[in-house]
Amino acid sequence: MVERIIIDPLKTNCYLYSIGKNKCIIIDPGGNETEIIGKIEMLNMIPVGMVFTHGHFDHTAAAGKLKEFYDKRGIEVKLAIHEKDKKYLGASAKEANKRDFRAMGFDMADFSFQIFNSLPEPDIILHEGDHPFDSDLRVIETPGHTEGSICLYSESKKLLFTGDTLFFEGIGRADLPGGDETLLIKSIQEKLLNLPMETRVFPGHGPYTTIEREIQGNPFIHQPL
Repeated sequence: MVERIIIDPLKTNCYLYSIGKNKCIIIDPGGNETEIIGKIEMLNMIPVGMVFTHGHFDHTAAAGKLKEFYDKRGIEVKLAIHEKDKKYLGASAKEANKRDFRAMGFDMADFSFQIFNSLPEPDIILHEGDHPFDSDLRVIETPGHTEGSICLYSESKKLLFTGDTLFFEGIGRADLPGGDETLLIKSIQEKLLNLPMETRVFPGHGPYTTIEREIQGNPFIHQPL
């Protein structure tokens, strides 16, 4: 089971991924925690953890409130993120996000960064080949959008969560701190395009796609390195 919740303000795709009869993983909870909780309860599921495909605020912002909600109910929900993006959680979250906002040209006086003070420290540090929360999802390291960007691949179900690495007919931006367009394209070419053509792709923004469709129609992914 894959359930999508579209999160404002940047229309981020948050996913609920079933890993058992009544258990699920929350992937990229970037906000709208009330809606996420409501969907989980409607499905009669219990979350066992949150996995972040990378650390940007639109993929992490609801983590603190979700953890607090479930802690009060005696349900431990752990946080998992790649080593190189762990700075976006915990004590370093506020400064890491301020750095990104400055890079985007925003006036710092226009924003409150208090939300980042509530982001918990990560519980699990992910690396290539890990299976977070004993799921069938395998971590594929795909740096380029951020240094610690990952994708999550289920070989048995032929599905792939790509975060902001690969979109329908697009790729993630690489102009923020830690971004590298050459490395991003290399990650896609060498680690994603060799997956089975029928693999369903669930990106961090926008509609679903498949590996075959992106090989045939994505104008960004065949650039020479």
